[in-house]
Amino acid sequence: MDYFQLFGLERRLSIDASQLQKTFYELSREHHPDRFSLKPPQEQARAQQTSAFLNDAYRVLRDPIARAEFVLKQEGFDIGEQRTKDVPPELLEEVFELNMALEELRHGEENVRRQLEEALGKFLAMNRQIDAEIESLFPRWDDSRDRDVLLRIRGVLNRRRYVQNLIGEVEKELARAGQAAI
Repeated sequence: MDYFQLFGLERRLSIDASQLQKTFYELSREHHPDRFSLKPPQEQARAQQTSAFLNDAYRVLRDPIARAEFVLKQEGFDIGEQRTKDVPPELLEEVFELNMALEELRHGEENVRRQLEEALGKFLAMNRQIDAEIESLFPRWDDSRDRDVLLRIRGVLNRRRYVQNLIGEVEKELARAGQAAI
């Protein structure tokens, strides 16, 4: 059974979050391990497994990005880790400059901090745009079940993963440099 079946939902990328939450609470109460504490060990174990599966399913389905990745996997798409060679072309120059600034910061050159903070702001804004783009594609797939739409979603998710990695790297280095300055 997949996550959508568990919640009695059709496999869709656009879902009603409040209905998902309501169903989650109902199923959680129904399958909570405490309700099976006086049952045989086999039923207790099954309740434990069902509860864990339910929690995993809810965590994935309530997050639009995780939900999209789940649907891609269910539809047979590889969504492996972002590789360095997969730099989105529109980011090549910015990534080159970012890497130089990060290296300078690592060597104690605090004058690049402002440049990195600005870059971080741009990447965060880019991430919000990417999220909006992904969610705008959801109804297109829901209505058409067109694999080309899933291919596009996968490409946007890869770009998002790359931008997320950049955000994480800049935040880590700014925090590290901030700690070193104290």
